Amino acid sequence: MLKRFLMNMLSSFVGAWIALLLFGLAAVLVGIGIAASFGSGADVPSVKSGSILSIDLSGVIEEVQKPADIDYISLAKGDMERQKTLLELVTALQEASVNSNISAVYLKCGALSAAPATLDALRKALLDFKKSGKPVYAYGDVFTTGTYYVATVADRIYANPQGEIMMQGLSSTNLYMKGLFDKLGVTFQVVKVGKFKSAVEPYISQEMSEPARAQLDTLFGSMWKYIRADMAASRKGVTPEDIDSLISVSNIAFASMRLARESNLVDSLVYERKMDSILASHLGLDVKKLNFVSPTLLVGQTSWGEAYDSKKQIAVLYASGEIVDGGGLQQIDYKEMVPRIVSLADDDNVKGMVLRVNSPGGSAFGSAQIGEALDYFQSKKKKIAVSMGDYAASGGYWISSGADMIYADALTITGSIGIFGLIPNIDGLTQKLGVTPQTVSTNPGAEFPTLFKPMDERQLGVMQKYVERGYDDFVTRVAKGRKMKKEQVLAIAEGRVWNAMKAVQIGLVDSIGSMKNAIDWVAANSGLGDNYDVAIYPRLEPSIWDIIPELAGTASKVRELGLLKEGADETMLRLARRILSQHPVQARMQPVKLSM
Repeated sequence: MLKRFLMNMLSSFVGAWIALLLFGLAAVLVGIGIAASFGSGADVPSVKSGSILSIDLSGVIEEVQKPADIDYISLAKGDMERQKTLLELVTALQEASVNSNISAVYLKCGALSAAPATLDALRKALLDFKKSGKPVYAYGDVFTTGTYYVATVADRIYANPQGEIMMQGLSSTNLYMKGLFDKLGVTFQVVKVGKFKSAVEPYISQEMSEPARAQLDTLFGSMWKYIRADMAASRKGVTPEDIDSLISVSNIAFASMRLARESNLVDSLVYERKMDSILASHLGLDVKKLNFVSPTLLVGQTSWGEAYDSKKQIAVLYASGEIVDGGGLQQIDYKEMVPRIVSLADDDNVKGMVLRVNSPGGSAFGSAQIGEALDYFQSKKKKIAVSMGDYAASGGYWISSGADMIYADALTITGSIGIFGLIPNIDGLTQKLGVTPQTVSTNPGAEFPTLFKPMDERQLGVMQKYVERGYDDFVTRVAKGRKMKKEQVLAIAEGRVWNAMKAVQIGLVDSIGSMKNAIDWVAANSGLGDNYDVAIYPRLEPSIWDIIPELAGTASKVRELGLLKEGADETMLRLARRILSQHPVQARMQPVKLSM
């Protein structure tokens, strides 16, 4: 007892000291940032007359700003940066179109990671900006397929003579891990409904099934046809067939930039150092007085999305990430989402809601809880419109299907109406480790399902019926929400994924449109007309980890200090933890990591 007491006390002291050390590190970094910002002598950025909105198309574009995870390694390396979000970029472009101090938009293109629907939404926002009569210019040392797709809206595209256009079409690679699990002595028992419900395949197979491959071939083919048509329409003298030929025959990704210029993919080859004088010449400005402003600074000029006290409020509720039964910052935890929906339903100031869904699904139980809460919102005679992002599939479609109106981007991936159960069995692993689990119970199968032995035929039958009931609930909900017969839903279900353009044709989506379209629809159908305000939920409560990236000079100072060292890669550990902790029954689409 005394030894245990001393060990507990020691661990508490160690934990406290570590916490104090990390808090002290954060405080030092904040101090460095503040000192840098006050001591630099630089002018405070402002939106002056003739300013240019500069958008950095590199890195990752997230759906919406979320509380930052505590990432000590990135903090120590000086790599913590403010999240780049679609919401902020679109809002900045909306503000720039009406702000008389903004003369143009400048796209700085690079290696960008974003899903096709996100890029399409950004591209459409740039096209809307151009309706103001203001120009868009683009420059890149490197263009990926995604950055080039966005850049084609520009009035002129400039590229580094030594640069690259890494345009290679669409592709997605999934890791099939059966061989790994065989070596570990871990097997998975699967119960599912839907021949296209292939999210289980990476755990039980070494290669993609034909149904899974066929649906992805169709999905990617239709999306690529849309993307290349848009690019060709924006570049004079370029056809969709030209783009395919440049990729597949000329290998544009590895060719000289002269080929890009000769093929009219870009307008001029110049080095970046010349871009300031080029922009100044286009805009009739003094090059020394060019003033570039960031989306963050411009969004700060507007209070859009912050009307939390308005009595004519439309709530925009973000449901972004996997649906889980208790999860992290980047997921949809139904235990947090449900009370939030109920609170909005009971708030008399909230007249309607736009549910912004960007989710591949997840827990079937969590999806059902969120769906029921949305039903409660509608029972208050309040309208719901769904705006779909990159994905609104499986559980993501479950929570969308009951809405009064569904909008999606043309490149949204949706559907995947199906359910599966994935039950791991680690009997082989325990044998390899010399571990022999022993169970005492009052009833046969009291521990079912268990990790330590496979299910028998009777138990598999029980689980199959359990999944089939969930599938019937899913199909019934879709049929009711979409005003379809169950037979019609069953014909397009089976776990199959669809692009939004096809989803409109088969009745899963009402219209191709943006989040603004969804907001306008809710306003019009809630008796508000043009007289409404918007509030974004969940409200972001910034922590110290959100503030650090904002402080000028912090990153470089952290690199100089070298206060922490990078630890071991935890990828496999996180994967194992995720597999073992997730709910056994999932409404999740197959993994499609599609970025451009």
